[in-house]
Amino acid sequence: MCGLAGFLRTPSTPDRAAHKDWLARMGESIRHRGPDAGAIWTDDGVGMVHRRLSIIDLSEAGNQPMVSASGRYVIVFNGEIYNFQELREHLCREGHVFRTGTDTEVLLTLYETMGPECLGLLNGMFAIAVWDKTASSLFLARDRLGKKPLYFYHNGGHFAFASEIKALLPLPFLNTELRHDAIKDFFAYQYVPDPKTIYRNIYKLPPGHWLETDGVKVQQAQYWDLAFDNPSSRSADSLAEELYALIDDAVRLRMVSDVPLGAFLSGGVDSSAVVGLMAGHSQMPVTTCSIGFDSRHFDEVVWAQKVANQFGTDHHEFTVKENVAGSLGKISRYFDEPFADPSFVPTYFVSQLARQKVTVALAGDGGDENFAGYSKYRTDQIENQIRNLVPGGIRRSLFPLLAKMLGQMDNTPAKKANSLLGTLATEPDQAFYTSNCFFRPEIWNSLVTGELARETQDYDPGEITRHHYRQAKADDHLSRILYTDIKTYLPGDILVKVDRMSMANSLETRAPLLDYRVVEFAANIPSRLKLHGKDKKHILKKAFSGMLPQDVLYRKKMGFSVPLAQWLRCELREMAESLLLAPDSGLSNLFDPAGIRRLWELHQSGKDHVTQELWSLLAFELWWQSYQKGHAVGGLL
Repeated sequence: MCGLAGFLRTPSTPDRAAHKDWLARMGESIRHRGPDAGAIWTDDGVGMVHRRLSIIDLSEAGNQPMVSASGRYVIVFNGEIYNFQELREHLCREGHVFRTGTDTEVLLTLYETMGPECLGLLNGMFAIAVWDKTASSLFLARDRLGKKPLYFYHNGGHFAFASEIKALLPLPFLNTELRHDAIKDFFAYQYVPDPKTIYRNIYKLPPGHWLETDGVKVQQAQYWDLAFDNPSSRSADSLAEELYALIDDAVRLRMVSDVPLGAFLSGGVDSSAVVGLMAGHSQMPVTTCSIGFDSRHFDEVVWAQKVANQFGTDHHEFTVKENVAGSLGKISRYFDEPFADPSFVPTYFVSQLARQKVTVALAGDGGDENFAGYSKYRTDQIENQIRNLVPGGIRRSLFPLLAKMLGQMDNTPAKKANSLLGTLATEPDQAFYTSNCFFRPEIWNSLVTGELARETQDYDPGEITRHHYRQAKADDHLSRILYTDIKTYLPGDILVKVDRMSMANSLETRAPLLDYRVVEFAANIPSRLKLHGKDKKHILKKAFSGMLPQDVLYRKKMGFSVPLAQWLRCELREMAESLLLAPDSGLSNLFDPAGIRRLWELHQSGKDHVTQELWSLLAFELWWQSYQKGHAVGGLL
């Protein structure tokens, strides 16, 4: 695992001394991604820097930037190509000779022989940048599901790219004007969905895409997508058997490493299955790590311990008890734009714990999105069944009136009924967005002021959800919302969280359930075998019923949650109050301070229904303190 960055200036400028200084500072900003080695490569008007976390072929021969044997191409690469040995053997049979044992050289050779078409052969997680000296063009690519990040800046004759936005900030030509609609997106989703970032001229390369540029013109194309429109007619037993074999092979491939390797273990189905398969491929006890909380409602360590005992792992636990406030500011700085999924806190600590024991950790990410594991899928399915039973005219006219009446009642059942009727009145794609929007429109409208209010009054973040729902190659509602989450929530939230928190600790994480073969196979499993009545992830549980105990397979899902309401009243109260209510806060430039104070006082009085909004506001302010304070950016701050 590594970090990369670089730039391209047009027309080319031969100021190599200045360019090397820029690259040095860019590389230093992402040293945590690659503490083992760092190197710079420059030519007239172009430069690349790489930070290396050595995993395969620990010798210096594997360092990057790497120049091809012909001298024409230069590559920097972040990630792992799990099938590189198979690809290398194929290339050797065609007469290619290799100088190193790395997947980087295999990737570079493939690109030199095939160009962008080589991406279809890769099984891995990757962000790639290749400079073609002859054509004076830069090629970027990102893995199918977006496990590895890749940002780029494009403005006039300046183009730059990096694993993290912070590596772009040292460039003197960078324009960091804030993007108004992205701010609204953040409060709706808890993250900024691709291709946007919080900055106007900085973008995320979407998963499954490549980009080519000469520094002025940019060509972008999608090389992979997921289809749900060909559900299998095979029996559940047959599908479960093949699913088990696919996941087992994905685990095997991800256990190739020249450094110590372990796993995250929550005691849920996904991570338990991964650990069980790892145990079958390892002659030594698997090192496992778990995080707990000082609250029985959020603590899963007892289940993790049960699985660890079953497979005889070398198990380690850490309980998040104290100094959350002291750690939060430091941890949040690893996100270069606002990010409000609170599970980044335990993810950081479990990564920190794992790094004390191993350099690579396997994780169970992807199981929920592939196999319908979240409770929201069951809730949404029930709502959609009701929606299909009631004529559209009645839903659209009567339900909003009933919702309005209930909205005037100040009790929990009425508020829940109001919310339900509101989503039932809308179409399925809008309802899925509404029920999963983290910052309710009525609260946003009561807070937002000034330029941000004017610029975003006609902008609806829900169009992002609706767009992917409509784009899905699927015949049923569940498949459409799974596709939507795989295109939005998975790469925008889950994978960002895991990448930043693990790399903050110089730890590589690998996700067997996000092997593209597993994802494509899961897409062809009928929805009724994923969400089977009340049973979520039904087919995955069936696949591992012979390995995992019934109480592990069928216990209530907790997720990687944190006691947010308690934190905001206790551990984080003093820090949060000082940030949220400060007269010179970043929030005070965007929102009504009196309105924020009302939310804060409401929460402190025992009302938990504004917890998520307060947390999102706090996350934004933490980002602003780290990256914007003292800078007048974009006319907003």
